[in-house]
Amino acid sequence: MDGQGQDHGGADAADALALRLAGARDAGMARAVLASVRHLHALVREVRPDPDDLRRALEFLTEVGQASDARRQEWVLLADVLGVSALVEDLAHPVPAGATPQTVAGPFYRADVPETAQGADLCLDGRGEPLVAVLHIRAPDGRAVPGAWVEVWQANGEGLYENQEPDRQPEFNLRGRIRADADGAVRFRSVRPKGYRLPDDGPVGQLFARLGLPIERPAHLHVRVTAPGFRPLVTHVFDRDDPAIGRDAIFGVKPGLLAEFRAVPGGVGPRWSVEVTLVLVPDCGTTDQPARGKARAEARQGGN
Repeated sequence: MDGQGQDHGGADAADALALRLAGARDAGMARAVLASVRHLHALVREVRPDPDDLRRALEFLTEVGQASDARRQEWVLLADVLGVSALVEDLAHPVPAGATPQTVAGPFYRADVPETAQGADLCLDGRGEPLVAVLHIRAPDGRAVPGAWVEVWQANGEGLYENQEPDRQPEFNLRGRIRADADGAVRFRSVRPKGYRLPDDGPVGQLFARLGLPIERPAHLHVRVTAPGFRPLVTHVFDRDDPAIGRDAIFGVKPGLLAEFRAVPGGVGPRWSVEVTLVLVPDCGTTDQPARGKARAEARQGGN
């Protein structure tokens, strides 16, 4: 501080802010703000931007905000490709060894999918290479979890979700909500999903293009499992042979989520099968009923 009581330097400013926040109404928010400021000041000291650099950074953040609306969330995309979404998920939902890892649900989930019968074909438009999937729902000790609700959703063979193409794909295409049988198994037919690029026509895509980094996702199925006495599981099933498996833009690939999509001999044209076991984490008091009634438009946005 100079003789007139003015703050100089990031450390002084952060310390001064700490004093001002001492009596904040929301102590938790105050701690988060102060921690953010201290880390931001440390970043400035490390990178040492000049005023023009700061202006460009603020312009980028402004563009991210301007690119976000009810149909597209550029801020979510930025959090995803910086690994922030994956880190928050890992910290919020740690899993013990042997349990299936949690992942982000992504923007394409719909909670209003009607119940689907065991063995049903989720492909409603007949397009794509047929896939037969079997999911085994288990407790950590290997016991089956009968009656679990299993929701699945995926991109089609072109890498597009139903709610990205509401005028081209039938409603609820490649989606299902199936109750596990007495053996804790869920069986359904679908099509082999294709990987895809995240939206790259906005400021986030432009930034990553400048860095020479692709923003692509390997082929996968999304799965959400709920059952009484267990923590809800939201996860992916990745095609281990997808060429992008080692460069998932949102850092969702984990060893326990890799599966083999096997070619099935015979028949006309390519056919595939996949079989995986999903292990839940006990958590008394959870419910087997997923949230209902989410509007279709809520998921129509760029993201994972």
